[in-house]
Amino acid sequence: MAARVGVGKDAVAGIWADHGLKPWKVETFKVSNDPRFEEKLVDVVGLYLNPPARAVVFSYDEKTQCQALDRTQPSLPMKAGRAGTMTHDYKRNGTIDLFAAMNIATGEVLTDFHKGHAGVDVLRFFKQIDAAVPRGLGVHVVLDNLSAHSTPEITKWLAHRDRRRWHLHFTPTSSSWLNLIERWFKELTDRRLRRGVFTSVADLTNAITTWADHWNDDPKPFIWKATAQDIITKVQRGRTTLHQIKSQTDH
Repeated sequence: MAARVGVGKDAVAGIWADHGLKPWKVETFKVSNDPRFEEKLVDVVGLYLNPPARAVVFSYDEKTQCQALDRTQPSLPMKAGRAGTMTHDYKRNGTIDLFAAMNIATGEVLTDFHKGHAGVDVLRFFKQIDAAVPRGLGVHVVLDNLSAHSTPEITKWLAHRDRRRWHLHFTPTSSSWLNLIERWFKELTDRRLRRGVFTSVADLTNAITTWADHWNDDPKPFIWKATAQDIITKVQRGRTTLHQIKSQTDH
């Protein structure tokens, strides 16, 4: 750009800084096209901001294909003037699916591992959640619209009179940001997995289990603050902008 307009590169950098421009960065986004977006949004945000009495609300999802990655060479330790290092390439030692549900009131997280995430795997974890909640309390679970979350075996299990206390609350499509457990997955990735070295799937699952146990020793809930109306207004602005751009580019 400096060469094109005939100024120094420092001048261009100064103008960008003055106006808060960072053209080298790209942020991703996706505006949900779910026809029931507002309805589902209000339902989930209502749970976060005003959870029902005598009930436990969980935010649930699967972190699929967690990879047991081992580096091709040993990492070099930190020393004065040099950060810790690791090779850019790695060896894959298998994958596992992590199932996790966060109690939004306490921040405590239930976890389990499966080789897949079919309906039978989801049902097994639902039973784990059910066993963890004292009788007499309702169970509300926020989850996405994955087909495995509503298979016939799950529908049959939920229809039993013993599960009348269960209530599923589905997030809109393309709205993983609405599920609080995703924030916990980020903590897990940043603090334990990203720079970890795992020689086997068993090594990986042990590391995740230990990290989750330490988290539950001093759990910290994530506090939702945005109202449904604030989010709807922002999404409507996004849809309007996308429509305008599409109208300008269509010929």
